[in-house]
Amino acid sequence: MDILVVGGGGREHAIVRKLKESPHCGTLYCAPGNGGISRDAVCCDVAATDIEGMVALAREKKVDLVFVAPDDPLVAGMVDALEEAGIPAFGPRKAAAILEGSKVFSKELMKKYGIPTADYAVFDQPQEALAYVRERDRYPAVIKADGLALGKGVILCDTYEEACQAVKSLMEDKVFGASGSRVVVEEYLTGPEVSVLAFTDGKTVKPMVSAKDHKRAFDGDRGPNTGGMGNISPNPHYTQADADWCMEHIFQPTVDAMRKEGRPFKGCLFFGLMLTPDGPKVIEYNCRFGDPETQAVLPRLKTDLIEILQAVREERLADMQIQWSEKACACVVMASGGYPGSYPKGLPIEGLAADGQLSSGSADVTVFHAGTKWEGGRFVTAGGRVLGVTATADALDAALDKAYEAVGEIRFENAHYRKDIGRTR
Repeated sequence: MDILVVGGGGREHAIVRKLKESPHCGTLYCAPGNGGISRDAVCCDVAATDIEGMVALAREKKVDLVFVAPDDPLVAGMVDALEEAGIPAFGPRKAAAILEGSKVFSKELMKKYGIPTADYAVFDQPQEALAYVRERDRYPAVIKADGLALGKGVILCDTYEEACQAVKSLMEDKVFGASGSRVVVEEYLTGPEVSVLAFTDGKTVKPMVSAKDHKRAFDGDRGPNTGGMGNISPNPHYTQADADWCMEHIFQPTVDAMRKEGRPFKGCLFFGLMLTPDGPKVIEYNCRFGDPETQAVLPRLKTDLIEILQAVREERLADMQIQWSEKACACVVMASGGYPGSYPKGLPIEGLAADGQLSSGSADVTVFHAGTKWEGGRFVTAGGRVLGVTATADALDAALDKAYEAVGEIRFENAHYRKDIGRTR
């Protein structure tokens, strides 16, 4: 099968490399891709959000499947456009992708169907949101933009003054555009966070192995939220008992609820969970593979990914046995100094071979490229998150040691990475 992967980050690189392992894989295309992805697929200069351009590219290349990976094109309806053009696609249609596209929709769905989540209130007027925060007088207060915000639309406020700034930033300054026109003010939940991605064909749910994300920019979970500074799998806090409970009370009920709403969800559904003292609760849904969760989860997948994608599309996921490696996996993100704020681009990266992997070579280490470009015979930085340095081992501590050893072999000016990924448990 010739396959086109939509996107150009570390998640897409992990998807491309896993697809390449399949004997069913023909030519792989990626649009727009990046420097590292260009070593594993044919990169095409079409923006991930360009629906018409992507349909035209898929037709031109006569691909057998388009894997739509990022949230923006999914929420905008890229899968609908591809399928209507007769091009098979993997990912939820627009009506289902609203599960991530609108936090208001997802919260109201959970309330309607009794899926455990934090208490909340919805506001479209700044003064009403702040009056509610002042009246509740409970901190931290959680304020979320309704729409997509690059994974950064959740603000934890320790004081009323911080809540005022958050509401102003989202609703008045429009730092995330129309996504902040409505906000959700939410109860602050405590407990370990867990990420669980799941394959679903609209009826059957097959959860993947668990992961733990590290969203804050600095060690000790301090600093601003980012798209993710690293990930480990499995999550040491998530037990089999948790998994069984979540399957019965969260995973299957969510898929059933979407089908009952006339919005069947087919693709990868991401459950962001909190293991609270009152049991697991949903923090958020994402309508796609997470980034960098994918970089820590997919290396553990033993079953052929292309066969899983076909089973999802043909609604026969119930017949599949999906197998996972018992090994642990750790991903450490190397970012540009200044991320998630402003940062320079075009800085030379040392320590990588021409194939984008470590110059020293290691069978247990994979470098997933997120923000790189191949320029003048070398890799240079081209984004905030630059590389996801990923290692596997029999135990998590060993995987982390390998990942950090590999990070030490890679250099670019003002490289920033957390030194406590997987250590803050």
